[in-house]
Amino acid sequence: MSTLTHAPLGSTAEPATATAQPFMNPYLAGFMLGLVLLATYVVMGRGLGATAGFAGLATWLASFGGLEHLQASGVHMKYWNDGAPLLNWTLFLLIGAVAGAALSGWQAHRFSFTVERGPRITDGQRLVLAFVGGFIAACGAKLAKGCTSGQALTGASALNVSGLVFLGAVFVSAFIVAQLARKEWL
Repeated sequence: MSTLTHAPLGSTAEPATATAQPFMNPYLAGFMLGLVLLATYVVMGRGLGATAGFAGLATWLASFGGLEHLQASGVHMKYWNDGAPLLNWTLFLLIGAVAGAALSGWQAHRFSFTVERGPRITDGQRLVLAFVGGFIAACGAKLAKGCTSGQALTGASALNVSGLVFLGAVFVSAFIVAQLARKEWL
């Protein structure tokens, strides 16, 4: 268990030491995630996914290069949203996920800025590897026309063959890579 030191806002007293609260039951968390997925189908008419949120942000950034450049790209025009690419609902989903995770970590006395790594790797190496891995995953998500959330959660829940194959491939490859990389963490 890790401990965090904090004092109430505006307090001049010595900070109190709080013990991190236990994690939520994974079965309950999975059930609640399923309810969120169901709600997105009911409210938005489609499942979860993050790729479109990042694409909307990329389209907004590309718009600074000029509308001619933007209009020449079929990908960016798909997310142009009549001149408001930042009003993509999945971008709000991403912002809410980050804010919700931060709030949850803060309430559970687990919020801190740390780099989790094994003993045989430096913070800088871990950050570079995380960035490279994230970049490769983003390229793969674009090629697959969907991120892990869209493929695994939405695709598998709809019993799409591609989603089920992807989910199986994730588990098999994670098992293999975990065996290869475990020395970096132990």
